Amino acid sequence: MKQNIIIVDFGSQVTKLIARRIRDFGVFSQIIPFNRIEKKLFTETTLGIILSGGPKSVTTRDAPKIPNFIYDLEIPILGICYGLQLICKDFGGKVSFSKFREFGKTKIKIKKFSLLTDNTYLKNEKYNVWMSHSDKVENLPKNFQIVASSKDCNASIIQNVKRKIYGVQFHPEVVH
Repeated sequence: MKQNIIIVDFGSQVTKLIARRIRDFGVFSQIIPFNRIEKKLFTETTLGIILSGGPKSVTTRDAPKIPNFIYDLEIPILGICYGLQLICKDFGGKVSFSKFREFGKTKIKIKKFSLLTDNTYLKNEKYNVWMSHSDKVENLPKNFQIVASSKDCNASIIQNVKRKIYGVQFHPEVVH
């Protein structure tokens, strides 16, 4: 069987680009809408899950969600933008509307070592990334750590190493 990454789509304009980037690494990726997630989609060949970005706010009553079993699969999870905010909300962190919307090229600074950034970003260095968000994480959930921040976003990269859950507030799939 072919190994794969499942991308949970929350309506981001660049979800297909995420899939393309994964496929560039020679790994099959499958995009599934957030409201069509079923346990049977996740098999022994599923290497990880990516939670995409999206236009909604996790703070609204009708915010898209995922089933809780996703977090208990014991496979790596990466939340991108909305995905990071959803992870924080689901684990008891606080997400709120930001007075300042980060959009476009932004510099992040790596503060801590992470398997997610190893061989890509060096500690104490700054890197250009593509941000597009209007919500921000005010308080991280218990057992999560900040890996990187930007001028206006304290939690640009987060991690919970024990649970293999990571999040980036920016869009790594966008390289321009």
